[in-house]
Amino acid sequence: MTETRRTLYPAIEPYETGMLDVGEGHSLYYERVGTPGAKPAVFLHGGPGGGMAPDHRRQWDPELYDVLLFDQRGCGKSQPFAEIKYNDTWRIVEDIERLRDMCGHEKWQAFGGSWGSTLALAYAQKYPERVSELVLRGVFLARQQEKSWLYGYGASEIMAEQWDQFTGIIPEAERGDLVRAYYERLTSDSETTRLEAAREWSLWEGHVATLLPNEELLDSFGDPAKAVPFARICAKFFLENFFLEENELLNNVDKLAGIPGIIVQGRHDICTPPGAAWALKKAWPEAEFWIVHDAGHSAGESGIIDGLVRATDSLAGKEG
Repeated sequence: MTETRRTLYPAIEPYETGMLDVGEGHSLYYERVGTPGAKPAVFLHGGPGGGMAPDHRRQWDPELYDVLLFDQRGCGKSQPFAEIKYNDTWRIVEDIERLRDMCGHEKWQAFGGSWGSTLALAYAQKYPERVSELVLRGVFLARQQEKSWLYGYGASEIMAEQWDQFTGIIPEAERGDLVRAYYERLTSDSETTRLEAAREWSLWEGHVATLLPNEELLDSFGDPAKAVPFARICAKFFLENFFLEENELLNNVDKLAGIPGIIVQGRHDICTPPGAAWALKKAWPEAEFWIVHDAGHSAGESGIIDGLVRATDSLAGKEG
């Protein structure tokens, strides 16, 4: 008998919201949901340049968890909007630590997917004593092979017609470095140029995010409030190699010793293929590796939802 897949917990409103000034002109919007004083967790959204959504609150049992969610620098309701100055991996790691201190937690569960998994690993390696567990989805280690797969040769062979749409606004002479070409347009003085580049960058990411086409997701990328910060910040991080040395997260995996982890990975993930998750698992044997055979990259696919909810339930000691 096939076990029924778990779904997201019912919609829940935050019990606290606020803005945290983290310096350098940046203020972060945050929400706290669940039960104050219960098991602490922090949610790290994807991107870079993504943001929170109401469904992100629903991945934990609210009776068992006290979860903080926040919009990273330049994202969502954080200020200033779409800002790329003073915005990098290690500054965000320090932001996470400021938020933990604000909440008064000794340690907490770091939960992140895609770019959020990169950030969770960086945070756990910098502050291992502050991390109780890691829950990772669609692992991205920011290695050159992963960057080349998404913006060079790889995903382009699977999503061929979408790749032509993505590259179509860039003159052929500039296509040898698509990320730089897009970044120049995303930081152009022309609003029309910026908006066109933001839309096409975001649509490409939307196309590779799901196993089956998701029109609602793709339509959402037409909204400049989502497309502009996502594309600007994402392109900047890719251009700067995510402010990480090559293989840095794998080379420092020994710092995760003693931290339980669960990796939830879609078998057909076009955005962050399973090779990175498997490389992490081999370097970090104590982590559990859960492959979802009928899923891609998105946290909204039923098999990924099932895996993530099972992960948070099991780490809270909930059976069934």
